[in-house]
Amino acid sequence: MRTAVAWAGRILALYGHGDLTLGHVSARDGNRIYMKRKGIGLEEVTPADVLTLDLDGRKTAGTGTVHLEAVLHTEVYQARDDVGAVIHTHPFYTTAMSAVAADLQYLTHDAVLFPEGIGVFEDTADLVVTPEVAASVARSLGPRRAALLRNHGVLVVGRDVRWGVLAALTLERAVRMQAVAGSLGILRPIPESMIVAQHASKYRESFLDEYWEYWVRCVRRAGLDDGMQRSPRAAGRRRAR
Repeated sequence: MRTAVAWAGRILALYGHGDLTLGHVSARDGNRIYMKRKGIGLEEVTPADVLTLDLDGRKTAGTGTVHLEAVLHTEVYQARDDVGAVIHTHPFYTTAMSAVAADLQYLTHDAVLFPEGIGVFEDTADLVVTPEVAASVARSLGPRRAALLRNHGVLVVGRDVRWGVLAALTLERAVRMQAVAGSLGILRPIPESMIVAQHASKYRESFLDEYWEYWVRCVRRAGLDDGMQRSPRAAGRRRAR
């Protein structure tokens, strides 16, 4: 799990989710949460930089400081038993969407990953540092894969780390495509009647291992693998609970 969280940070950084030492990834294994420590960038995370927390956000193992917004992760895990990974970052296009009145349009297969749409948390643009506010974020997320944090960033979840990373990268691509397409002419979304079937065809569990291995190869080719050992196959997969 620590290795998966470390690779996830590097993958996200490679694809534009880095923001100084901000942003965090976590994975859940039963009642344990594995989460990047505060004070380093996503591209710097090694397995040794991943803390172990309980479901109340208390550190139980590891060296380093817990992120101030760890409550985002703990409250989502407590609200969603189906979630095995939580990601909060500030990618450029998705964060831009959080600052405008716009809905995700189903323009390409990227947007089809989100057939239930994306939530929007409206209560505050400040850091989310209390369980009460984080619980409100979890309610805004609802059963969905992602929620915009108004004027702040995005929260993305997955059944495991692989699915969480896929959702984070794919949402940013979908929003970027929407921004570009809107500058070219009138948007022509995929008909709603086709979305569920396209989602089932495009986003299969059997594809995730090869996607994960591809991302790891991309990180290595980019020279962002310092401190990382060879990744075991499907390191991002959620363990059975």
